[in-house]
Amino acid sequence: MMDNIYKKAGLRIRKLRELNNLTREAFSEIADISPKFLYEIETGQKGFSADTLYRIAKGLCVTTEYILTGNDNQELSEELLSILGLFDNSQLEALNRLLNIVYELSARTS
Repeated sequence: MMDNIYKKAGLRIRKLRELNNLTREAFSEIADISPKFLYEIETGQKGFSADTLYRIAKGLCVTTEYILTGNDNQELSEELLSILGLFDNSQLEALNRLLNIVYELSARTS
């Protein structure tokens, strides 16, 4: 049962990474893991810690719940994923940094 969760999560991670036009190498830098470990996660060969799950979800702009179950109370729309797909890798990295700044600023004011 647990292996099945990791396999499905890995497939979701890979799909989201590809929708964001990120290579395994580029995304592994964002998530602060090695490209080999990301490959093993995406193929369901390895599990991952809560910390790794959090970094992956944050890097893909989805919830950890979505990665684990495919359900997302925040319902990241396909439309948003399509828009993200329009950006190239350098633009996505800049967008990610910008969104992190906006998030940090909003967290300070709430």
